[in-house]
Amino acid sequence: MTDDAALMPREAETRPAADFPLEPMPRVFGGLSGRLLWLTVIFVMLAEILIFVPTVANMRDGWLRDRLDTAAAAGIVIDGLQPAELPRAVQDDTLLATGTKVIALRKDGTSRLLAAMDMPPQVDEQIDLAAQTPLTSMRDSLETLVFGGNRIMRVYGPIGESDMIIELVMSDKALHKAMLSFSRDMFILSLMISLITAFMIYVAINRMMIKPIRRLTRGMQIFSEHPEDPGRLFSPAKEKGELAVAGRHLTAMQVELQRTLKQQKNLADLGLAVSKINHDMRNILASAQLMSDRLVDVDDPMVRSFAPKLLRTIDRAVEYSTEVLAYGQAREAAPKRRRIRLGSLCQEVRDMLALDPDGEIEYLDQIPTDLEVDADSEQLFRVIHNLCRNAVQALAQADVVDPLVGRRVSVTAQRLGSVVGITIDDTGPGMPRKARENLFSAFRGSARSGGTGLGLVIARELVLAHGGTIGLVEKPGPGTQFRIEIPDRPVSFEDYRARA
Repeated sequence: MTDDAALMPREAETRPAADFPLEPMPRVFGGLSGRLLWLTVIFVMLAEILIFVPTVANMRDGWLRDRLDTAAAAGIVIDGLQPAELPRAVQDDTLLATGTKVIALRKDGTSRLLAAMDMPPQVDEQIDLAAQTPLTSMRDSLETLVFGGNRIMRVYGPIGESDMIIELVMSDKALHKAMLSFSRDMFILSLMISLITAFMIYVAINRMMIKPIRRLTRGMQIFSEHPEDPGRLFSPAKEKGELAVAGRHLTAMQVELQRTLKQQKNLADLGLAVSKINHDMRNILASAQLMSDRLVDVDDPMVRSFAPKLLRTIDRAVEYSTEVLAYGQAREAAPKRRRIRLGSLCQEVRDMLALDPDGEIEYLDQIPTDLEVDADSEQLFRVIHNLCRNAVQALAQADVVDPLVGRRVSVTAQRLGSVVGITIDDTGPGMPRKARENLFSAFRGSARSGGTGLGLVIARELVLAHGGTIGLVEKPGPGTQFRIEIPDRPVSFEDYRARA
């Protein structure tokens, strides 16, 4: 189908750019990159804490194993001196060298005290290195790290692959000090690793993401200052990353926005011009209306038959002119709905089309005579007349038409419950793909060369004002088919009781 500009378009309401002040770009360490840097440091430190617990447990077990190995070497030497007993001075030196208070050797089911202090201390904790599991080792390590330093512990374990067991009694003060020193070194190392890792991630992310994002943001800001300036279009990078693709989409969106702004400016200029022309046209039509009223008094039968139609046409033209001015003020009159005979309205549409009865284009009206629709007669007339006129223009301009089908415009309607469905069908060439994609878009949805697409836009707005729908229906054969659905107004209790 084709369409025509029946009314002037609305002027788009825009806000000045001053209402949207540009925000300054955040600092390097105060924006996304800075938050990324600190989050990386925190996450690496958390990972190091999770690693620290098993690491300090291994350090503790290794420290205790070294003490057992040292004492075991001394114990085997002492055990070989049997039955001689070590002098007190040698025992003290052995205990001092191993950092223990008691050394005992269990062999062949018997235990022998190899070296000991005069008064053996009371034992607070017993540790069997052979029976240690990872969980118990981590638990004991944390306990020693937090509460250790002044406790006596008994440590024992096998000597190599033999069945001998070496036992030690010692203070955990040296172990606690070693664990604190190890924890301090681990913290410093973890902090250095996290800072180095965060800095490298920051540099990489800043180069790959933050800088392109800043460039995109800056491009948006520059474009928003003067969106109509072609020199402010964003220049996308030639890379293949996601941000480069986003930049190309941004450029395409800006180009489309500039095109839309230009169309809206033309639309506003057109609206102003049409308003001025329409104002004068309304005065001319008012004069013609006064002169045509005298035709009623003429006795010529031919004049009497055409006079009422001429008067209705001039009245409708005057009303159209008034509504065009209202449309130019960005408002459409609310529909004045009442029950009307749809068949009579479509007959007026047929008269307005002025089709030659002997012409190639046939107008087929298949509306039941008693079918009524709850609508504004003038607005519904404009909708149906616009669609039928477009169909007639499409058929008139069609080069090839199926001879079996012919050139025909048909209007059918039916009521289903509280909804009246109106179908306008033609046997023309159909709508082009571009017109289908922009069906109800002003200046883009026209199927006719030189058309504006405003006719369908206005028709859709009038149908929506009635709470109805309008749409293009896919059909297997040639041509174009539109479907209009107008629901009845809901009846309030007050109206129902008044009518009852």
